[in-house]
Amino acid sequence: MSTQLNWDQYATAWARLHGGFDPRVAAPVVRAWLRFAYHVGYVLGRLRVSPTAVTVVGVLLCFCVPLLVTQPGDGPFLGALFVLLAAVADSVDGAVAVATSRTTRLGYVYDSVADRLGEVAWLLAFWLVGAPGALVVAGGALSWLHEYVRARAVAAGMRDIGAVTVGERPTRVSVALAGLLVAGLAGLIEPDLAAGTITMATAVWVLLAGFGLGQLLSTIRRALLDAD
Repeated sequence: MSTQLNWDQYATAWARLHGGFDPRVAAPVVRAWLRFAYHVGYVLGRLRVSPTAVTVVGVLLCFCVPLLVTQPGDGPFLGALFVLLAAVADSVDGAVAVATSRTTRLGYVYDSVADRLGEVAWLLAFWLVGAPGALVVAGGALSWLHEYVRARAVAAGMRDIGAVTVGERPTRVSVALAGLLVAGLAGLIEPDLAAGTITMATAVWVLLAGFGLGQLLSTIRRALLDAD
């Protein structure tokens, strides 16, 4: 039977897995979110739910988003709801693993793959609502490149995550959630407005992903030059 960690033990273990960042000293909103994930993860751990099962549920929730946004009327709102639920699952799967001392390298890989698949589903939903295909592909490519570059830098000897950029995973979640909500509201006013609104949201995704990649590359360059 796995040992359940209390909040302080969990925070210490979580920090080791996230470049030394201690959730106990995070901003109030971030700290509250992480504590929420911990409590849900603790309960699921007591129920013997595995981290992988939560990851799979999160991916399935993401795959529902493009199916839901095409529904007349409240489609974008339903899509936004499932983005939020998927984001909760994405936080909780790691919380289950840490709280029950079941973190594994394979689980980390599964979680990373799940994140990328989820983002593809969200961007597909953007395209279905009306965002240009080229812009959607650019957003996906830049976000993927952001994660790939960081992974290669760590493999090359960078000791931590490098930098917390404006193009991180929480930013993508926020853009997907807000973009679909605003597109839904715009569509209630005038159906044709939804496409323009989601195009703007996709452009914000692209800009933040591009700027974040630039931040990351600059940090990686300094870190690896110092290591050499």
